[in-house]
Amino acid sequence: MNISGNANGHTGNAKEGANSRRAFLFKLSVLFNGAVGAVLAVPVLGYVLGPALRRISSYNSWVALGSVDEFPEGETRLVDYRNPVTTPWDGQTGKVACWVRRISGEQFQVFAINCAHLGCPVRWFAQSKLFLCPCHGGAYYADGSRASGPPPRGLFEYKHKISGDQLMISAGEMPTLATEACLENPTIQLEPAPGRTRPSSCPS
Repeated sequence: MNISGNANGHTGNAKEGANSRRAFLFKLSVLFNGAVGAVLAVPVLGYVLGPALRRISSYNSWVALGSVDEFPEGETRLVDYRNPVTTPWDGQTGKVACWVRRISGEQFQVFAINCAHLGCPVRWFAQSKLFLCPCHGGAYYADGSRASGPPPRGLFEYKHKISGDQLMISAGEMPTLATEACLENPTIQLEPAPGRTRPSSCPS
């Protein structure tokens, strides 16, 4: 009887030891798989959420176009800036052009390069003092107002300011009818465009 009891006891201890090892290995494998999943989830979440987070952080970005002294009074010049929403690997496609007009002193106008008709890039002709669209013959005066052709309105303008000796523009959002409505009435409530992350009211 004693021999049988000892044998049963050893068998029970062996089973308990095996069960405890299985439980330990199971918990260890769960922890390991969880750690691997967390490591793999970081780049995936970064890829999925990165563009939205960049848009939010870049919405109120101010970009320097250059020193005030680089823009002679009475002249209009083409300037490129880096779109704050882009990434380093976007290359040349991350550059955006705009027209800078220095009226006098610290008075500037910064125009979007796109025609208000269908978005073709307009060109400045200093001799005629006109912006001309090569696509459908739209014309604009030096101050960006509509001169003739199919455009329904004048050129869109960027919000700008002078910080130190630098001319800065609000480049986080391209100028549109919505942003111009904000300039005229800062308390206006704007509906977000489909698929875009943006505040429902005009930015301050």
